Amino acid sequence: MIAIFLLETKITDPFILRGILAGIAVALISGLVGCFVVWRRMSYYGESIAHSSLLGVGLGILLGTGINFGIIVVCLIFGILFLWLQQNKILSTDTLLGVLAHLALSIGIIVISLNRIKIDIHAFLFGDILTVSSYDLWWMYLGVILVIILVSINWSSLLLVTIDEDLARAEGISPIYINLLLTTVLTIVVAVSLQIIGLLLITAMLIIPAATSRRLAGSPQQMALFATLIGIFSVILGIFLSVEVDAPSGPSIVIVSATLFFLSYLFGLIKKD
Repeated sequence: MIAIFLLETKITDPFILRGILAGIAVALISGLVGCFVVWRRMSYYGESIAHSSLLGVGLGILLGTGINFGIIVVCLIFGILFLWLQQNKILSTDTLLGVLAHLALSIGIIVISLNRIKIDIHAFLFGDILTVSSYDLWWMYLGVILVIILVSINWSSLLLVTIDEDLARAEGISPIYINLLLTTVLTIVVAVSLQIIGLLLITAMLIIPAATSRRLAGSPQQMALFATLIGIFSVILGIFLSVEVDAPSGPSIVIVSATLFFLSYLFGLIKKD
């Protein structure tokens, strides 16, 4: 049934193919990194970084450095500033995130309004597969490879810091370094995901597939694998639904992903009975 559906939606159209490839890139890293977001209860942190990306978009266009470069620089500065303020215990974590995220979002909107080039903010908020070019795909998969390498090399350290920071210190692992690493990979996820998912829905792709796989997996490695597969399925079906009904790609992907989450929840209830 799915194969027939895919053929009927003109899979050979270049913009659909680019959208699918871009969506798979998003799923490959959002599922992997999303597990740590769920384990460490960092959903608000991920959402805050995503909101700050709008400032990166505006500065990247205004300065002519490119959107992806602007997003990476701004999100890294945001993450480092937050970690520094958190270490100094100036305010509670949620308060700091609220202040920084809304400040970055507000400045981003002002910077975008100063651009002479007309920008479709709606596409950045909710995603648009039509904006993905072949050049963007190269950058996306470069980011995917980088994230997979960074997470794979530091997998055990990331898990240990997630379980217990004091135990990690006793093992010679620096929680600050791991937190900076997680900020870096989250930044890359945002940069890769922005065009296809949109900044308002990036956190959904980080959380929902990971939360779904949590009910199905028996180990951290299985959870990361299942989250990635669920993300890929959600992306493919969501993109074709968005094409069929002429809806934004981001919300369509999230709806499919959320549907799978509720199905897994019902499966868990049935299994208990």
